[in-house]
Amino acid sequence: MSTYQAFEATGVHNLQLVERDLVDPAPGHVRLRVEACGVCHTDVLAVEGLRQDPSQPVVPGHEIVGVIDAVGAGVTTWQPGDRVGVGFLNGQCWECEPCRRGDFVNCRNQQQTGTTIDGGYAEVAYARASGLVRIPEGISAIDAAPLLCAGLTTFTALQQGPTRAGALVAVQGIGGLGHLALQYARSLGYRVVAVARGKEKEASARQLGAHEYIDSNSTDPGAALSALGGASLIIATASNGASMNPLVRGLAPNGKLVVVGAAPDPLTISTPDLIFGTHSVVGSLTGSSIENEDNLAFSLAHDIRPSVEVMPFSQAPEAYERMLSGEARFRVVLDVAA
Repeated sequence: MSTYQAFEATGVHNLQLVERDLVDPAPGHVRLRVEACGVCHTDVLAVEGLRQDPSQPVVPGHEIVGVIDAVGAGVTTWQPGDRVGVGFLNGQCWECEPCRRGDFVNCRNQQQTGTTIDGGYAEVAYARASGLVRIPEGISAIDAAPLLCAGLTTFTALQQGPTRAGALVAVQGIGGLGHLALQYARSLGYRVVAVARGKEKEASARQLGAHEYIDSNSTDPGAALSALGGASLIIATASNGASMNPLVRGLAPNGKLVVVGAAPDPLTISTPDLIFGTHSVVGSLTGSSIENEDNLAFSLAHDIRPSVEVMPFSQAPEAYERMLSGEARFRVVLDVAA
């Protein structure tokens, strides 16, 4: 095969199927045949033109699972035939100051898969060797794909503080991120509270691991969490800043609100709500490639799986629209190998 198919995003809300020439991977990079690619809300950065130059075509998709078929010069750890994943971060440079201090997530020279560099809405993808994640046996490409981003993001967020086993931990938002966060929190031994809008979500939240459920439509979630004793950790996954505002009041002393849901509107927090109780609010992006391997190993050991809707590669634009509508339960994954 000398060419491959890919869906390119150009301008605003424009995905087009194109044919590209197959090229050798650059030094330090690998080429892989894509088996599956998750469709994530962050894909709007590419498809909706929310990047530096929307006129330049880019292939979206950053939850990629595939098999290496070629390696570039200087790559020694990875071989053709290896089953690997690629997440949002496309591999650290090892040379900038954050990298030299071991902070690979904040590498200053790291591409963002599917946003600043081509991603996985394609039959073939390219990635830096330093960004590769080894996929363990026992987990399918379809299940592994969302764990590389949505899974890693919430798994990392839950480790943002020294939270003891049995502590109260809340997950706000029961969607693509939240439905995995509930499973992780339960498996980590926490007393888990789900916070979402509407009573109709309670049964699903409890099935996913929640011990308690708070309907934020009918009660102040901060007051409700405080009545339960206060949360040591709150993982905010909803893409709505206003919905996060009351949560700080539901923190236990020294508790932490960890924001992973990217929202267009700002957080508005009263300074006394931070000061009294020594509360904190932090953001959490994702994790490094080796931390992603830890995430997959933990997921496999505790039977944590995403709930997915599978669509064929040929329907990538429809899959994106399905994700964008908010009606998907809970992740959409493109089956590229079918």
